[in-house]
Amino acid sequence: MLILPILIIPLVTAILTYFSGKNAKYVSLAGSLLNLAYVLFLLYHYNTNGQETLTFSMPWIPQLGANFNLMLDGISLMLTILSSIVMPMVLYASFNRDYPDRHVLYALMMLMDFAMAGSFIAADGFLFYVFWEIALIPIYFICLKWGGEGRQRVTLKFFLYTMVGSLFMLFSFIYLYQHTADHSFALQSLYEAGRALPVTQQGLVFAGIFLAFAIKMPIFPLHTWQPETYYIAPTPGAMLLSGIMLKMATYGIIRWLIPIVPQGVGEYGIWAVGFAVVSILYASFISIVQKDYKRLIAFASIAHVGLIAAGILSANVQGVQGGLVEMLSHGINTVGLFFVYDIIVTRTGTSDMDRLGGIRDIDPRLGFMFLIIVLSVVALPFTNGFVGEFLLIIGLFQYHQILGALAGISIILGVVYMFRSFQKMMLGEVKDEAVLYKKQTRQETLLLLVVCVLIVGFGVYPKPILAISEKSVMELLQGLKF
Repeated sequence: MLILPILIIPLVTAILTYFSGKNAKYVSLAGSLLNLAYVLFLLYHYNTNGQETLTFSMPWIPQLGANFNLMLDGISLMLTILSSIVMPMVLYASFNRDYPDRHVLYALMMLMDFAMAGSFIAADGFLFYVFWEIALIPIYFICLKWGGEGRQRVTLKFFLYTMVGSLFMLFSFIYLYQHTADHSFALQSLYEAGRALPVTQQGLVFAGIFLAFAIKMPIFPLHTWQPETYYIAPTPGAMLLSGIMLKMATYGIIRWLIPIVPQGVGEYGIWAVGFAVVSILYASFISIVQKDYKRLIAFASIAHVGLIAAGILSANVQGVQGGLVEMLSHGINTVGLFFVYDIIVTRTGTSDMDRLGGIRDIDPRLGFMFLIIVLSVVALPFTNGFVGEFLLIIGLFQYHQILGALAGISIILGVVYMFRSFQKMMLGEVKDEAVLYKKQTRQETLLLLVVCVLIVGFGVYPKPILAISEKSVMELLQGLKF
């Protein structure tokens, strides 16, 4: 029963928020902070009880062999922590904007939080698919109602891409279900059914499930929906997409792909890793030539998530651990990057970096805190970005030295495009648009300060974060034949 409030709190908050009118932002923030407090309690319980895995199960749709099975171990706890940290930051960041129908916006955000949390703790294939699809609905309406120009076409493309990919995952789960001994979608039943398949059939299942995840992350050449969606999405929507929602796919590789068809991963995973590395390099080079800061963040996210996917697919402890740590770090850093964008664009009316400049001279605090975020994104030691990327590169090198070396180039390219953006917007002469800039408010300073503290704190002392998932990762990979 300890695991249920992870779902109940955001769902109840979403309902209360919708009916709270002008107080919607305070109700949603209070609910998200309550959820964060409860997740921290679960973390304490998890650590003080020998990292005991929490489970919950009850009949749901017995005719389909689907049960309401939930599980919280070190792996799912990492993603639950990410969601519970990022959500209050996203809500608080939106306070500096006057959105119409805010009660609807905040209710949709909390509903999305409910669905994403469900996907992280689901221990039933059909239940995972249901949460996966539910998470798509709120972000679709968030982008459609509060998005920018051209949002109807872009959101439809995003919706169709994700829906089609999801069907391949569902078909793969149904195929596995037919090979289970108990005709069940239960996690362990799917594990046993998948591992018993011949290598060729494992390869087909691998392709079906990975396609759904590759679209969601996204991986080149299935990425075309992402930059457009990020660009038209309101800032809270972009934060949720990049900070949490994309991690549903990278988490899915760990929970629903590698353990189900390990031999398929061993035989055909090199192709998926290859596409991920191409995605890293492609997105990094595109980021270098971007003129719009928001589009730069979008392509930079593709590069970083590609590195996460490649490292996880190496299927060794370092790669999977690095992926989990980098998911947490990337979620925090992306919120910081998008919030800097929001601060700048609300004051100057533009995110064209060529039209900005000298903002650091006007607002030294923003310049300093933006620099800390940039240093973390480029994986400087003693920042949270370094720990995860270092482990990911090690995992990739152990898997394939050439692919590891190519992926490692992304760190150098990251320095180029991130420092270029910092230089163009923060340094140099104060340009016409930047003259309109006003210093950040206390609310904005507080949020950026929280981001910076998390960046430095996790970077200087990463041991508690690594310890959360280490045992579960080793248990997951133990005995798998690749």
